Amino acid sequence: MPSGYPENMWPQLQSYVQLILISLFFPILIGAILIRSRRSKSDGPPTPPSLPLIGHLHLLSPLPHRSFHNLSSRYGPILKLFLGSLPCVIASTPDAAKHFLKTHESSFSDRFPNAAIHHLSYGSQGFLFRAYGPHWKFMKKLCMTRLLEAREVVDNRDNPLTLTNRIISRMIMSRTSSGNDEEAQDIRQLVTDTTELRFNLRGVDKRVKEIQERFDALIEGVMKGHEEERRKRKEVGEGGQFRDLLYILLDIHEDENSKIKLTKHSIKAFVLDLFMAGTDTSAITTEWALAELINHPHVMEKARQEIESVIGNTRIVEESDIANLPYLQAIVKETLRIHPTAPLVGRLSNENCNVGGYEIPAKTLLFVNLWSIGRDPNYWEDPLEFRPERFMSEEGSRVDLRGQHFELISFGSGRRMCPGASLALLVVQTNLAAMIQCFDWKVNGGNQCVSMEEKPAMTLPRAHPLLCLPLPRLHPFPSTFQAD
Repeated sequence: MPSGYPENMWPQLQSYVQLILISLFFPILIGAILIRSRRSKSDGPPTPPSLPLIGHLHLLSPLPHRSFHNLSSRYGPILKLFLGSLPCVIASTPDAAKHFLKTHESSFSDRFPNAAIHHLSYGSQGFLFRAYGPHWKFMKKLCMTRLLEAREVVDNRDNPLTLTNRIISRMIMSRTSSGNDEEAQDIRQLVTDTTELRFNLRGVDKRVKEIQERFDALIEGVMKGHEEERRKRKEVGEGGQFRDLLYILLDIHEDENSKIKLTKHSIKAFVLDLFMAGTDTSAITTEWALAELINHPHVMEKARQEIESVIGNTRIVEESDIANLPYLQAIVKETLRIHPTAPLVGRLSNENCNVGGYEIPAKTLLFVNLWSIGRDPNYWEDPLEFRPERFMSEEGSRVDLRGQHFELISFGSGRRMCPGASLALLVVQTNLAAMIQCFDWKVNGGNQCVSMEEKPAMTLPRAHPLLCLPLPRLHPFPSTFQAD
């Protein structure tokens, strides 16, 4: 205690000082909140009061799409928020999504990678987060013409995550490894770890570096093996016969006359993008669909009857059968409506623009909330009910998933729509049909109702594993699979 003051007076002086500081600071804080709120209202979309430095981060839960949904219910279909100092807008209805992704598509053709994704993708050199331009268009064309149009049929004996991982591995680098293979397990774990780095605002931390180093070591080994294989084949005149995607990418890398120059880092980033976009997402959709079927046994039975009427029980459903299974297709649409694999579509504005009467400045982050859109009661009757029949009517059957019907844009829309939509749908529908046809699914523990809780991640996985006992239905079981 300072000298010159009675001992019993010092606690009172401390209280007075604290009271004075609070009385000075509190009006400043409230004033800053009100000034920022008024400025946001006059410049752009409605916005809740924000706090200095953190903006609206205090309003977000570990499941941001749900927080955005609740805020939009209060402030409107187009909402402005600040993630720290980063301005962003939220679009939560089909009409709002159409404004941003179609009417003003050219203004929102970029994506915003956070520091973690930027580091993992070798400085945003891949496909998913690279700025729109000649390089991005070249990679998309390569993806569509060399990867997603033609492929081999892969059996579906493994679980959904292993299955989709094997499909992507086979197309990219001619790997047909089994579920117990160490390399396949490493890839699956890397995909899972990467998708959990969603709203990573900490920057490049130790975990991000560790994930990037693991992937770099894995893909470096695969690339060296490909380079050695290519060298051997060229020596014997068989260079053109070994043509997976990685082989093509390495050819472009070595071609001095190529208009687009591919570095080793851009190849690695592109491969990582394909695994991120293709492995986890299809598996998640299949798991959500099976969970809904278990909770709605009458839908499961109706789907099974459709499959049996078209295919019978002497062979297993094939990709070519999907066109004749409209109810199965409706189940997948309904699953994606309620459980969009990527609940938020992200874009970044590259210029100032006016959207829906609101001024949106350049470098504003856009989130289109697919989770909200799929639950919009203005477009969907009883939106919280799992009811595939809504897509069996004449009007409902016309709703597709390729970006033209903004009430169901599960794969995005416009120039940055997911190029693998058709492949993903075929994989999910064929795999799910085989699971329905071949097995009865008994939930572990005897309880036939499974939890539908969501887990925070870049995608939207289930919070709890779907543990089921598959009981074979077909006797004898058709032996139509070919060994790898």
